[in-house]
Amino acid sequence: MNLASLDLNLVVALRALLEERNVTKAGRRIGLSQPAMSAALARLRHHFDDDLLVRVGAHYELTTLGLALLARTATACDLLERVFASQVDFDPAREEHEFTLVASDYAVAVFGAELARTIHAEAPGIRLRFKQASTEIIEDTATLLSSVDGLLMPHGIIRGFPAVDLYRDSWVYLVADDNPDVGEELTLDDLARLPWVTYQRTYDAPAARQIGMLGIEPRVEVSVDSFGLMPQLVAGTRRVALVQRRLAEQLGGLVPVRVMEPPYDAVPLQEALWWHPVHTHDAAHIWLRETAARVGEAVKDDRPAVSSSPI
Repeated sequence: MNLASLDLNLVVALRALLEERNVTKAGRRIGLSQPAMSAALARLRHHFDDDLLVRVGAHYELTTLGLALLARTATACDLLERVFASQVDFDPAREEHEFTLVASDYAVAVFGAELARTIHAEAPGIRLRFKQASTEIIEDTATLLSSVDGLLMPHGIIRGFPAVDLYRDSWVYLVADDNPDVGEELTLDDLARLPWVTYQRTYDAPAARQIGMLGIEPRVEVSVDSFGLMPQLVAGTRRVALVQRRLAEQLGGLVPVRVMEPPYDAVPLQEALWWHPVHTHDAAHIWLRETAARVGEAVKDDRPAVSSSPI
């Protein structure tokens, strides 16, 4: 496919048609008359050799190809917007800009909150939007990264994309203060026989795979889509949970649980900010990465981030 031969305005029209499933509404959305939108639909049907929209009773439905194109077209439009919004210069003290980062609640609590405080102090016109991580991280990393500004994720899960390292963390176990089945030290036998609370998306915790290598199959009693909720689901029960040390320290004293060292040499966690190569030379994104790296250094040392000259 030769992009030079395509009218990229049709991408915008295609997205509107697929999302609205109505020619008139799609035209109104992007500022085209009904005849002009009908002509765009005709060109798209010719290009794809598919109806895309078919009338069913009083409304239209997407064809099989139309359904397949729905998410791809939205991603393509997002990527094009980011490409054409790229800047040569970026003044954080003056600019108004929004950055979207995909992250778990752990990453937001430990790193994102400090990043937001730093940006609040240094760049009042900059907005941060955190989105919950989804299965797209593994299934289609390129598509996910092309639609956001970055992904907060430890090493060992994705590869092949640029990243800047932020800080290291380690893993600890949580058990209830009054759990009668656990002594002063946690044992491998404890992990094998006790019920577990686990994070639903286990790919966010590569250390969980290490447990299987030790011959232990966790008996999962509760799974939850939040690292921060795991202590509450451990308290007052016989359950055990694997969480990040920094998060456990933040929650210290808030929930009646004990923090226990792993009974094995747990693989550490190296958190990083990953991005799509399309952002690499964009001035606004360079500033975001430099700020994230500086905040990461502060998190390492448990101190507030301070302004510094660009990297």
